Amino acid sequence: MPEHSFHTLQGPAEGIYKEKGSKFLSFAYPVSSEMDIKEKIETLRKIHFDARHHCFAWMLGADRSKFRSFDDGEPSHSAGGPILNQIRSRGVTNVLIVVVRYFGGVKLGVSGLISAYKMAAQDALNNAVIVEKVVAAIINLTFEYLATSEIMRAIKDFNLEIVAQEFGDRTTIKLSVHLQQMEKLLQRLELIKAKGNAVDWEIES
Repeated sequence: MPEHSFHTLQGPAEGIYKEKGSKFLSFAYPVSSEMDIKEKIETLRKIHFDARHHCFAWMLGADRSKFRSFDDGEPSHSAGGPILNQIRSRGVTNVLIVVVRYFGGVKLGVSGLISAYKMAAQDALNNAVIVEKVVAAIINLTFEYLATSEIMRAIKDFNLEIVAQEFGDRTTIKLSVHLQQMEKLLQRLELIKAKGNAVDWEIES
């Protein structure tokens, strides 16, 4: 079953954790793609060019199926993993968290690092506003003039967003549809078509 909604961050948030002279600066972002993630990481690397490590984790998709963690030179699974676990534990997605470490001269050991990266990521999430977003799909409707009134009534009844429209011998309208509405909308379109109206539609993948 597709996910109809998901939780993510309303906007960027920051946090900090200090341990034995080391500073762990955390940055949490809402993101929409791997390109978006890459750009944000590169920007942070330029700003904090003098930091020892830039560790991160991210998760994408309403079903939370795409994710990655990166230790950036820290012992395996001591940095990216704890950050990713914080994203998982909050139940959020479309989220990137980067933790920038300034080394304080004292080694923390693997268990100390796990705790530090966890606490830094946790602090950024504690400072973030978490919101619920509805998953939408795009459907393209093509219909003849005689079906216009019924199509427009359906758009109004379902409170659909018109993304684009083109008028001609046949009208084409691109609509944004919440997934939980899709089945009922398609039933409505089938009824309109059954009345003899020339109506076609295609859902964008």
